[in-house]
Formats: sequence, structure tokens, C-alpha cells
Amino acid sequence: MSSHRKARPVSNPLTRRALGIGLFAAGVAGAATAVPAQAASGVTHAAVVSDHVFSHVDRAHHTQARDSFTIRQFGTVNAASARNQANAVSAGCSADDACRSVALSFQIVTVAGEHAHLRAVNISDAANKECTGCQTLAGAYQFVVSTPRPLSLDAAAQGKLADIHRRLDALTRSSVSAADLKKQADGLAAEVNAVLKDAVASAPKGDVQPDVTLHRHLDGWPPAA
Repeated sequence: MSSHRKARPVSNPLTRRALGIGLFAAGVAGAATAVPAQAASGVTHAAVVSDHVFSHVDRAHHTQARDSFTIRQFGTVNAASARNQANAVSAGCSADDACRSVALSFQIVTVAGEHAHLRAVNISDAANKECTGCQTLAGAYQFVVSTPRPLSLDAAAQGKLADIHRRLDALTRSSVSAADLKKQADGLAAEVNAVLKDAVASAPKGDVQPDVTLHRHLDGWPPAA
């Protein structure tokens, strides 16, 4: 299993969807966690992962933007649960003193097994609380890679994903409009999806075809498409 993550506040300047297959309880929300359960042989039979990004602004702190980019490679599992969540809140600002709150979470999970049971939850929520003119955006992007045999992302794929992560950080720190930020975040998600599909194309084959599934949920201003 590998993890590549960064979540930070930045000083410059923006329902619920649950998808599940099979069994297993979802992980707790909060800071990023990954808890695989392993047998004595070292083979992973079950895995639980939870990644959560939260941003909050108000009259005392007008701008906050946080992002997370995690890669979880679990190998062969019998059951797995993956939860990805982004929450952004703007409270109490005014039209002539507006606030900006951004939370973006990208989560990549790879699981292998001919009969693996997976529960995937992807959630975002943006709340404007008496915050006229505020920009508030929460985006959750979850990529689930399913292969019959364990898939290990090679150096080339890891390098491409690291570059996308750097650009996600730059986008989160930028002052682009909420509409442009949403569009550019979707563009980065499309790049991640392409990298993972290329990796899956050369993955070991089995009775079950390798697959990449993108779960996307955006909430806030402007309204998500």
C-alpha cells in the first residue's frame, strides 16, 4: 500500500452520493486513514480507508483552501471499504466583505481479486451560512481500480500522478473563479483517469476484466453540473 497526500491551509483565494458494491462497513470520516487487516501470511484480506478534507471561513478568517491527493494500493482483498469526503463552509461574511472556502479531495484506491467485495462512498458538501456573495466549493473525486491480479503503479504512472498532484495544489491556492476552479478540477480528474486506464490496460488479465471507475461529486457555488 502506498499513500501520497497533502492537505494544507492556504492564505490566498472557492447530496451526498454513495456508490457501493458488496459488503463491509465504511471507514470513519476525519483525517486520512488506511487500515488493512492481514493474515499471518501477509496477504491482505480486508481493507478500510477514509480520506476527509474540510475548510471553514468566517469574518475572522476570510479565505481557506485545502486539498488532498491520496493513493491507496491494497493488493488482493476479500472485502474493502473506501470513503472519500470533502466539506467546505462559509459563515457570516457579507457581500462587500465576501469569503472563499475550498475543499478538494482526490482518492485513488486499487483492489485486486476475482471475487473482491467493495463498498465505495464519495461525498461532498458545501454550506453557505448567512454568507452573501461567498464562494464555497467542495469537490470529491474517487477513482476505484479493480483488477483480478494485484496492480502496482509503476514509476512512470507515479510520476504523472505526482505532477497532477502538484497542479492540484497550485489550483487550490489560486484565485480563479469558482466556475473556472470547478472546470480545471474536472480536467485534472480526467488526467488521473487516463493515467489509471493506461496502467490497467497492461495489468495481468483474469476471468474479471480490469476496470477504472470514477465517482465525482461537486457541491457549492456555482451549482455543480
